[in-house]
Amino acid sequence: MTAQDRAAQYEQEAAPPRGIGRRRFLGYVLAAPTLTVAAQVGADVLAPANAEAAVPAVVPSLPGPADIYDLNDMLTHAALPTANLITIRIDPDGTARFALPRAEVGQGITTSTAMIIAEELDLPVERVRVTLADARPELLFNQLTGGSNTTISTFTPIRVAAAVARSRLLRAAALELGEAVGTLTAKAGVITSLAGVRLTYGELAAKAAALTDTQVSVTLKDPEEFRVIGTGRGRVDALEAVTGRKKFAMDVQVPGALPTMVCRPPTINGTVRSVDNLAAVKAMPGITDVVAVSTGVAVRGRTFGQCIDAVRALKVTWGPGTAEGASDATVLQKLRRAELPLVVPPLDLLTKSVDARFTFAFASNGALETNCAVADVRPGSAEIWASLKSPIVAQEKIALQLGLPIGAVTVHVTEGGGSFGRKLFHDAAGEAAEISKALGKPVRLMWHRTDDFRQGRTHPMATSRVRATYALGEVLTYEQRHTSVATDFGHGIGEIITSEAAQLPVANLAFSETMFQLTQASPYHLGVTTQLLNEVDTGFNTGSMRNIYSPNVRCAQELVLDELARRMGQDALAFRRRLLKDERARAVLDKVAEVGGWGRQMAPGTAQGIAVHPEYHAFVAVLAEIDCRPATTGRRVRDAYTGPRVTKVVCAVDVGLAVNPRGLEAQMMGGIIDGIALTLTSGLHLKDGHFQESSWDNYYYTRQWNTPPELEIIVMPPTGDRPGGAGELAVGAAAAAVACAYGRATGTMPTSFPVNHDEPLAFTPLPTVPPIPAAPTDGRARAL
Repeated sequence: MTAQDRAAQYEQEAAPPRGIGRRRFLGYVLAAPTLTVAAQVGADVLAPANAEAAVPAVVPSLPGPADIYDLNDMLTHAALPTANLITIRIDPDGTARFALPRAEVGQGITTSTAMIIAEELDLPVERVRVTLADARPELLFNQLTGGSNTTISTFTPIRVAAAVARSRLLRAAALELGEAVGTLTAKAGVITSLAGVRLTYGELAAKAAALTDTQVSVTLKDPEEFRVIGTGRGRVDALEAVTGRKKFAMDVQVPGALPTMVCRPPTINGTVRSVDNLAAVKAMPGITDVVAVSTGVAVRGRTFGQCIDAVRALKVTWGPGTAEGASDATVLQKLRRAELPLVVPPLDLLTKSVDARFTFAFASNGALETNCAVADVRPGSAEIWASLKSPIVAQEKIALQLGLPIGAVTVHVTEGGGSFGRKLFHDAAGEAAEISKALGKPVRLMWHRTDDFRQGRTHPMATSRVRATYALGEVLTYEQRHTSVATDFGHGIGEIITSEAAQLPVANLAFSETMFQLTQASPYHLGVTTQLLNEVDTGFNTGSMRNIYSPNVRCAQELVLDELARRMGQDALAFRRRLLKDERARAVLDKVAEVGGWGRQMAPGTAQGIAVHPEYHAFVAVLAEIDCRPATTGRRVRDAYTGPRVTKVVCAVDVGLAVNPRGLEAQMMGGIIDGIALTLTSGLHLKDGHFQESSWDNYYYTRQWNTPPELEIIVMPPTGDRPGGAGELAVGAAAAAVACAYGRATGTMPTSFPVNHDEPLAFTPLPTVPPIPAAPTDGRARAL
């Protein structure tokens, strides 16, 4: 028997018998000088297994759209047709290289992706190099980072491709050594024969390559064999990040690309009528160019400091914006008028009801890395560098903007310092391209922090009107009418067709309603349940800020559940346990109640709150404790808002299979801090067509003095063999748990968020002209 025959015999013998859970998949070995592989998978591969639900001893609710098919399912299935275009390459040095068609913005997906490849390839994680792919229009819907979808949609295709590579390397080694594949072992990037002969992946990379594309069949590892997936790992980029060597979008250096900033209007989306001192600003030290663009007046200089000086010196006559004269009060009036009616009338003789209306202020979507991009537009071509979660849309729309064919525009995706939905939009990249074209020079654009807060993307203001009816200790109906300033879905689902459709006059609301229905799943049996959305377009720059609608919707529902439990004389935990639809949800709820000591005796003015949130085949529960006593709320911190303090948080999370539990813990921590901020302190105040806040010093995101000194994250044991969504999971549950704790501590259900929003401003708003405030000069005094 020849070596080829032995290898074929082993592959045939290695196929699992029918009835065993391990399944075979098709993949490709692509024609290339060194081993390059890809996956081919079908929709059935990624379909989640639905647990059988027990018949509830309550008034059951019919499944909602998101219970049957959610946004994550849609994104996953949309990505499948082009899964075979994503490849893993084995280089002669033995490393595996993979260009991830998603954006790394701090969520740790380059680490989890490296772990998946390392697991299936039997290669050390350190030998896997994950970079970010340039915009690739041929991927269609497969290059969108959003909806907590990256790991779900790439998990099986990446595993299949890695398994194809491992199989091909074993086959090449068998041929090289004249031994059967079954006698060889692969470990840590080395294949060893029974006789102890060792061949590295690097030595076999060229031998395992193919002259033509070849379809092969492979079997993936059983989860019981995992040695990398499911173990807590530090981030692959941690050392570079802490030593300052990690390159973010604002670190990109392109020859000739000089610092560039924009003088922006005093009101949202105002327009330039005239520049009154153009020559004087052009003559300022270091300034090379000044030009009016669609978003303001761009200045290009030798340093960003010189650009700031030029922006502050500009005298511009501005035209009106899209929200002239608007304030929180005027927007709230529009939202109230647009609320869809409740259908079930309160029938006092037969049922009782809880009626409530909740208001949620605008919230900033500014990430720690302010908006930035580099653009080099030349006659007939353009090259862009930016952190982009929808790079195909960016490439296609910038091509239209510049009048170039798509192939003439290259978009490089850089790593970004945070996003939370912000980088679904290519605002900075499009603006940089416009400026570069106008000047005929490359530019390195950076927004000022104030630009982000006053002209950047926001989570829209919204109201949630809720009515729940009950009788004889049971919830009979639950109606929720969520009304929001229009959420911009101009990124579509990753390419220009859905991007354009989402912005059509009629289709935009239909697109938003679809997103709402595919994301808002109630975890409880609340009888006849309806959750509907209406939106009003009031001219604001909005976006899918972390969790889209969920923090608001979940917060409102959990507060109403607390009120229902109180009126029916039931414990809030027991009430939720009985109503929950899914055992996985009940398990995370039980865990936080146990670890957090639900129901323990607490001092007056302090209390516990608890909440559950389902999302994208994952479940999270959060127990929060809060201190609302005067000694706490009356604390004094210079130039700060203190208010109530969350003193303890316990979070239990079940994502099915956690690829990197340590990374999952970090995701939950970030989401919890977001949730605390949204409930207690962080909101934008709109007045006279602009936001009063202008930077982090007066936008009160959760500060150290408001964070919980006790914080525990519990990653539940695996409940499946595939991962669920995690990126946004904790925000809604944390916001709701803190709101419920606040209501129990104060004795009054909160209805306006953040709870400090209607208090007098704790800061003096900075002027809008000039748009960039003067740099502080008392830094040393503040450090004392």
